[in-house]
Amino acid sequence: MNDYVIYTDSACDLDESILKDWGVLYEELTYTFTDSPRQYTNYEIDPKEFYKMMRDGKIAKTSAINTATFVNSFSKVLEEGKDILYLGFSSGLSNTVNSAEKAAEELRVKYPENKIIVIDTLAASTGEGLLVYFAVEAKKRGADIEEAANEIREKVPHLAHWFTVDDLVYLKRGGRVSNVAAFVGGLLGIKPVLHVDDEGHLIPMSKVRGRKTSIKAIADKYTELAITPNEGTVFICQGDCIDDANYLAGLIKERHGVEVKIISYTGPVIGAHSGPGTLALFFLAKHK
Repeated sequence: MNDYVIYTDSACDLDESILKDWGVLYEELTYTFTDSPRQYTNYEIDPKEFYKMMRDGKIAKTSAINTATFVNSFSKVLEEGKDILYLGFSSGLSNTVNSAEKAAEELRVKYPENKIIVIDTLAASTGEGLLVYFAVEAKKRGADIEEAANEIREKVPHLAHWFTVDDLVYLKRGGRVSNVAAFVGGLLGIKPVLHVDDEGHLIPMSKVRGRKTSIKAIADKYTELAITPNEGTVFICQGDCIDDANYLAGLIKERHGVEVKIISYTGPVIGAHSGPGTLALFFLAKHK
């Protein structure tokens, strides 16, 4: 039985130091600003500086990872005689995981003795990161690659993403809300509450008035949907709004006694679409 490597991509929004500590390899999604052709990786610009640039009017466009990049990276692992368990960015939001599967199909012919398992997490940001965490924990417990993969597949339909954004203009650019809705929302202080559905798409669910109300609405979803609300593993990501993230974490602890395990930045690749002030909660739920 071959040893295996857990692989992901930078859309998981976990800090490089965490991935290194967990022994997880990753591939980089990239982005460019509309006024320059230069490509940046997710970790190249400090997130705080990135969000300052967005607030100053910079617009970023993102790119998926192509098949050739995965072939090159996966080959290095396979040549060491190791198998690969890749957990990829939602196919509902990016073509990245499809590129990984195409690479895997090609490499299975060249390395027939090795296993390459590609899982579409149907998740984004630290929701994807939470599934990576569960895969790491499974491996630590001694799970082989098939056992770990099956555990993640079982969790994918239960990985809940609930989030809000501070300014509707960024969702408007991504086609998530109309120009009129964004304009009226901005005037009235309306904050959308959204989630990621069973197909991995971003779906607006409700609108509330005021930032604090939207944060409480996210905490309410945890109370309503979490499988084990008093002992669940919870991640939060934030688009340069750490005080709001701490407030949300405080609500979860106050209501259920659960310490949020990781609060991370929403990286530039995700933040380019969601904008400064994005705040998201990830946990295992009865359903998404």
